[in-house]
Amino acid sequence: MEKTSTDAFPSTIYSSEKQETVCIFGTGDFGRSLAFKMLQCNYSIVFGSRNPQKSSLLPHGAEIFSYSEAAQKSDIIIIAVHREHYDFLKELTEVFKGKILVDISNNLKINQYPESNAEYLAHLVPGAHIVKAFNTISAWALQSGTLDANRQVFVCGNDSHAKQRVMDIVRTLGLTPLDQGSLMAAKEIENYPLQLFPMWKFPFYLSAILCVFFFFYCVIRDIIYPYVNSKKDITFRLAISIPNRIFPIAALTLLALVYLPGVIAAILQLYRGTKYRRFPDWLDHWMLCRKQLGLVALGFAFLHVLYTLVIPIRYYVRWTLKNRTITQATAKTQDLFSTSTAWLSDSYVALGILGFFLFVLLGITSLPSVSNMVNWREFRFVQSKLGYLTLILCTAHTLVYGGKRFLSPASLIWYLPSAYVIALIIPCTVLVIKFILILPCIDKTLTRIRQGWERNSKPTSDGQYLKGKTT
Repeated sequence: MEKTSTDAFPSTIYSSEKQETVCIFGTGDFGRSLAFKMLQCNYSIVFGSRNPQKSSLLPHGAEIFSYSEAAQKSDIIIIAVHREHYDFLKELTEVFKGKILVDISNNLKINQYPESNAEYLAHLVPGAHIVKAFNTISAWALQSGTLDANRQVFVCGNDSHAKQRVMDIVRTLGLTPLDQGSLMAAKEIENYPLQLFPMWKFPFYLSAILCVFFFFYCVIRDIIYPYVNSKKDITFRLAISIPNRIFPIAALTLLALVYLPGVIAAILQLYRGTKYRRFPDWLDHWMLCRKQLGLVALGFAFLHVLYTLVIPIRYYVRWTLKNRTITQATAKTQDLFSTSTAWLSDSYVALGILGFFLFVLLGITSLPSVSNMVNWREFRFVQSKLGYLTLILCTAHTLVYGGKRFLSPASLIWYLPSAYVIALIIPCTVLVIKFILILPCIDKTLTRIRQGWERNSKPTSDGQYLKGKTT
């Protein structure tokens, strides 16, 4: 392996003022990467190692000593070793008294130990000030100059002064410290890097359920029924036609489910007459997942657009058009132009284009790099007002697609309506309830509740309201 040098990392302009000395226990990938970054910021770095003579690949300018010698050269010591190797720290208890120990360790699985690594470290060396930090930043993020990686560093600790000094280091490195409170938050911080898309599980599971349900529903109507009824083998529709029915249905349903929890929350507040009562846990979690639901819905919308664009080049479509043209030419017949059909067709396409455009706009504004550039009122306008407009356009797109066949008995197959009819149930329900909620008589009450008014409150002598007793 070649020797690592600071030339391998992007150069950044830092302050020329000499910073304090920081000690790092451990010469692994993360310890070395953190040292490189701190040296670029003019910190003096000393490494502590069990084998100082055998350590290599260290950044130029760093010194290396035994653990006890290195600990005496700085009052901030970063522990870059795994928890199972913490036992040697007990021998340095006297050296650590009054010093700041920064625990950066992670575990292999969530809740692997009864207590957090930082709390365990605090028990081992009770005289030191323990701070949890840097465990959510990878070695790659430090090497890349944090230009293409997460810049947030969660920090927690019981000593406010020690925590503040660590946060100052985080800022000097060009990262963003987030104070999470006392050391009790360390367990949650340590679990954070181990979570695999925690807010995406519900949207993914829900999407999978929707796709599976509508897949079998469409197969029964469009594949099995023609075969049973007239022995037609049209299983080739499984490749394009069936997915191109499932994707728009999933997109519309998930988009409606983004706004359904807000409607339910409004109904609960109206029913309770107060905003000072917690929503049920399932509703809280649902509302936290709305962004992820919307992005998954946008993904399905993109797939629908792509599958629709390939329709003209499909063999089945080209064969059907060619065969129909030859048949009409042979019989010397033609289809009469229908103005109403043309209107329906153009309206259907236009509504789909406009709905997809606003859909993409919603997705773009949900990105952190974009949402951070707008104020709360602008963000709320886009996500709420334009969001409902998107839902209206996409619902209208589906309604116009059905046209005259919408509730026609002839469209029933084995008493099953078309899949798009089922897909309209949730969006139409959300839009109808939302229309009711924005009626002046209801909207006025809901606005007062969200401003702090309570139905059970009693006016005081100065015109203010006392909170009534809630159950």
